Amino acid sequence: MAVATAAALLAVLGGTLWLAARRFVGPRVQRLHGGGEPGLMHGKTVLITGANSGLGRATAAELLRLGARVIMGCRDRARAEEAAGQLRRELDQAGEAGLGPDAAGAGELVVKDLDLASLRSVRAFCQELLQEEPRLDVLINNAGIFQCPYMKTEDGFEMQFGVNHLGHFLLTSLLLGLLKSSAPSRIVVVSSKLYKYGDINFEDLNSEQSYNKSFCYSRSKLANILFTRELARRLEGTNVTVNVLHPGIVRTNLGRHIHIPLLIKPLFNLVSWAFFKSPVEGAQTSIYLASSPDVEGVSGKYYGDCKEEELLPKALDDSVARKLWDISEVMVGILK
Repeated sequence: MAVATAAALLAVLGGTLWLAARRFVGPRVQRLHGGGEPGLMHGKTVLITGANSGLGRATAAELLRLGARVIMGCRDRARAEEAAGQLRRELDQAGEAGLGPDAAGAGELVVKDLDLASLRSVRAFCQELLQEEPRLDVLINNAGIFQCPYMKTEDGFEMQFGVNHLGHFLLTSLLLGLLKSSAPSRIVVVSSKLYKYGDINFEDLNSEQSYNKSFCYSRSKLANILFTRELARRLEGTNVTVNVLHPGIVRTNLGRHIHIPLLIKPLFNLVSWAFFKSPVEGAQTSIYLASSPDVEGVSGKYYGDCKEEELLPKALDDSVARKLWDISEVMVGILK
């Protein structure tokens, strides 16, 4: 009886995961147009948050290959240095195999400490970067936390809203001057299709009245989109563009807080390898928006699989976007 019940549960879960993958992953996207030409990003400096793993690492690897100077803004210095060493070795191996430029012909890689759960860390990071970097051509707001248990940032914000929205809000705000002086420049914001299940509740942005980890993640991703729309409006005429994207469902460690029963893990792993995108596939839209001449001058748009997509009305509400911006400025201390 127990075996039959388990088998039935596995079948139902398998079907559910397959349908979810079909709905949210969409068609596979291989390396964009076979990969951009080496040297496309030569002379450009790119900052990527959360670049030591998953989408961020895959994005960094491709932009390095294209010749960019990549700054990895990461919370865990040891893991970031390890990832940077691996990226350099991969470049050397690719060069030796004749598959691309070696480390000497590719871009430069820089590791810096950045904890988006600490406004103090964000400010210190920006102060150091502004002192050391003469230009910033692309900012990619990639780092994120997914459906974690209720916890707070150093500054007392609900963790998902604090890291996914507020940390990046302050980071972008403090670097806008450098981005403007480096124009034409770009800002790329990584959101999620799960924004559809979120709402902006101005009465409880910190989730102190109630907390649902799935809803709060969706809220933070909706905030990313509203932030992008309002920022695009404010940047009109500056030659700095900002666009937002969803990567689809990707096999990364973002879901480390999700508990999957031991009995179901083998099936989940099989489904994820069969239907979920690899980090390289998931990173293609970030790479496209950061480097492609096709989107030069395009701003305030939402992309998936390297194509513009439509948004739900709640993600197009400019009055909510402006109110969220104003409140966010107060929350991060830009306005008192």
